Amino acid sequence: MEFVKNELKNIIVIGTGGTIAGTGEAGKTISYQSGQIEVNDLVSGVDDLKDIANVTSKELLSVDSCDITEEDWIHLANYINEMAEDEDIDGFVVTHGTDTLEETAFFLNLTVKTSKPVVITGSMRPSTAMSPDGPFNLFQAVALARSEESIGKGVLVAFSDAIYGARDIQKVNTYRTAAFSHRDLGSLGYIRDDEVYFYNSSTKRHTFNSEFDVSNISELPYIGIAPFFASADVKILDYFHENTQGVVLSGAGCGGCSSVWDKRIKELMASGFPVVRSSRIANGLVTSEYTTQKGIFSNTLSPQKSRILLALALTKTNDMDSISHIFNVY
Repeated sequence: MEFVKNELKNIIVIGTGGTIAGTGEAGKTISYQSGQIEVNDLVSGVDDLKDIANVTSKELLSVDSCDITEEDWIHLANYINEMAEDEDIDGFVVTHGTDTLEETAFFLNLTVKTSKPVVITGSMRPSTAMSPDGPFNLFQAVALARSEESIGKGVLVAFSDAIYGARDIQKVNTYRTAAFSHRDLGSLGYIRDDEVYFYNSSTKRHTFNSEFDVSNISELPYIGIAPFFASADVKILDYFHENTQGVVLSGAGCGGCSSVWDKRIKELMASGFPVVRSSRIANGLVTSEYTTQKGIFSNTLSPQKSRILLALALTKTNDMDSISHIFNVY
């Protein structure tokens, strides 16, 4: 991969599809098809990119983000790790659909082995909408990836003028362009045009400090998410015990559940089957200090991110105490 030789940073934009590459009826924001535009065309459609970085592109896949698989995550992480070894490459931008963007971001945050900036972006409106948000999000993602301040901060997300960290970002709106948030933890900073302003950074372990390595694996242990709700049948837990290698409880409140569910979870944990207590509530903590229940606790991780961390933890250990420690440091 050849870059122009000048003072600008060299950034690779990696395409995976999503709404940012979607097309539909002219002027409409609904009933479109994701992943229809090649990433090279996305890049060439933002003329001002040439003024802030030397940008090349690579189409890795082109799908709706709901069709992203764990095998795709592994492929993406290994591609970034391979290309990061090239000293001429300064950073990466991944274009992605918004529905599972936070999951891909968190997986990369745990498996990418470089301090070079890795930035994910997307859009809430397809390219054929009256006012698509994709081009400006892509422009700001490249601006963030070329920034010296982004080095070593883990995988970042640039979206609607804000900077988010992969660990804490969550989609919070189904259609507005400002669709993401760190919930009650706040964003990491802002982007104004191509200027980057950091005010916070994550204190949790990530990227080049992470112990997880996917260079020699083709699949992850399969983890389920068990939703608790009033009158939920405990057989839901039995299903996951029979069909998965671990389960995350999407519980009420601080990872709570009924006494029947609580008893069954204790039995599963005693048998060596890992159960992580998480919450269906968007904000707050799920820790042992806030409950009399025993087990592994998600802290501030959502159920969908907890299952990613549990899957990666199981590639390292089956010991419950060690898994609990992993949830405390990531």
